[in-house]
Amino acid sequence: MYILNSFRILQKPTAIQHMIKKFFLLLLIFSIVLQQAIAQQSFLPPSDAYRPDRLKKVVWTESAIFVLTSVGLYYLWYKKFPKSKFHFINDNREWFQVDKVGHAVTAYNISTIQHDILRWSGVKPNQAILGGAITSLAFLSIVEVLDGFSKGWGFSGGDMLANLSGTGLFALQQKAWGQQRIGLKFSASFSPYAKYNPNLLGKKWASRIMKDYNGQTYWLSLNIRSFLATESKFPVWANVALGYGADGMIGANKNPASINGTEIPAFKRNRQFYLAADADWFRIAMPRNANAPLYSLQFIKTPAPAIEFNSSGKFTFKAIQF
Repeated sequence: MYILNSFRILQKPTAIQHMIKKFFLLLLIFSIVLQQAIAQQSFLPPSDAYRPDRLKKVVWTESAIFVLTSVGLYYLWYKKFPKSKFHFINDNREWFQVDKVGHAVTAYNISTIQHDILRWSGVKPNQAILGGAITSLAFLSIVEVLDGFSKGWGFSGGDMLANLSGTGLFALQQKAWGQQRIGLKFSASFSPYAKYNPNLLGKKWASRIMKDYNGQTYWLSLNIRSFLATESKFPVWANVALGYGADGMIGANKNPASINGTEIPAFKRNRQFYLAADADWFRIAMPRNANAPLYSLQFIKTPAPAIEFNSSGKFTFKAIQF
């Protein structure tokens, strides 16, 4: 019901609202699939033996979700807006590309989850890598193709390139190392900019988390121990993370001088780069039931001290960066 209500409140077809829809769609799809798998056997340990019973359930579940998602998106969203011939759109300059990084992070994590589900079903490693990559791109392409036939949007080559980048990072690591030594993660906090343009950046806390790119940070998190010798005593959970975000953005390409007659302060738009500590709690050996919630934490950056450098040349130390 919450997801359906989220669709209903999106009345004006803005780019940010469209990203909200994408997020809830992907959250719905993979929470269902992941919960279905976890409910049967904890945190998806890989199976050495081929398990056709598990694979059959995964294939049927995901196929049904794929079809329902395509049909549901059309009737819940796209049917309301004018159609056109298939066309492309160039939105690569919007939001300092924070949205594009978000696409890469989403594609990476979907690929990772799907790979783990397939390995849990006993699918061979190379086939699981291919299956994870294809599934991720297929799900993400639903929205992009539908966008291509919508007059108000268009197929975004930048979005697809970002999707391919995230999927490629997963596949290359899994093939080379048999594990993910470098993960892509997400974190978010409330920025002070949403109040100046709440229709675009969000009014309530849930919409602000997803609509306000000023508060979003995406991380490339490297597990240090995985690059060290096997006999190393370095903590297995310790990561170092590089983050990217932006602030001062009231509009997608530039900040408006006023909105509905109200003057907007002249904020400086900045890219933000971070260096921070992180953790991969799932690498800690624990009972299976305890590891299940830790699996989901792989995709969320652990709050920790960070050093920020922005495009204005300013360094800032933050005691806690979310």
